[in-house]
Amino acid sequence: MEKRFEKIKDHILGKEYELSLVFAKNSLMKELNFRYKKKNVPTNVLAFPLDKSEGEIFINISDKKNAVFLLIHALLHLKGYKHGVKMENAEKTLMDKFNYGEKHNNRN
Repeated sequence: MEKRFEKIKDHILGKEYELSLVFAKNSLMKELNFRYKKKNVPTNVLAFPLDKSEGEIFINISDKKNAVFLLIHALLHLKGYKHGVKMENAEKTLMDKFNYGEKHNNRN
């Protein structure tokens, strides 16, 4: 995993957490989104907890420019966050902490 991604992962989930990070094409993202979320469209990110100390994140390669935000978003899901104000505040704080701020946060 790229060093900056590893640093972000370590900060959010800890150094002991084992993470697989996959950059995938639209076709795989659509397939996974349908299989696990019953949505027949490609998505920009999916996070799968495997156990308390291991997980997988799939990021859509077509949204590479937002990879840091998507990583943070997925890591927070692995940590147990649900969509809402608390998660959005945590995302903003982490984006600022890692110097990505608003200019890199192009959410849909």
